[in-house]
Amino acid sequence: MGPSTLRKTSGIIFAALAAALLLAGWISAHDKSWVVPAEARKVKNPVAPNADNLAAARATFMDKCASCHGDKGAGDGPEAEMYDPAPANFTDAHMMSEMTDGEIFWKMTEGRKPMPSFKTQLTDEQRWQLVNFLRTLAPKPPSHPAHGTPPPKKSGGN
Repeated sequence: MGPSTLRKTSGIIFAALAAALLLAGWISAHDKSWVVPAEARKVKNPVAPNADNLAAARATFMDKCASCHGDKGAGDGPEAEMYDPAPANFTDAHMMSEMTDGEIFWKMTEGRKPMPSFKTQLTDEQRWQLVNFLRTLAPKPPSHPAHGTPPPKKSGGN
């Protein structure tokens, strides 16, 4: 094999490797799934929400989370536009109803780019308190029928 053929073959190999690396990077950057292990999804929150720990969690949220997730948790914080994937919108009732407490806890514990892991920044109790706080951000479904069934008629009297 002559120097010209070797150079040509090296160029093709280099181009193929560069294309493969670019494709792998693109796939990684555009992978929107965040798969949580089944065992983690099943973990129950050991911290019952109460006024004190919800207030503590709100303070933690404002300090650690609001810059990306926004003051009200809508994923619209001042730094949100810098990130892909975008920060989660905790006011999305459908999304929040689909996630278990264990899943939320695992995601904030482990993190994934661009979200950092809070495993060493926050205690387990603080992260569970945050799970409870995040649950307060999504609107609750109405407790009465959506298309109002008329109330039952009163018996007797008027």
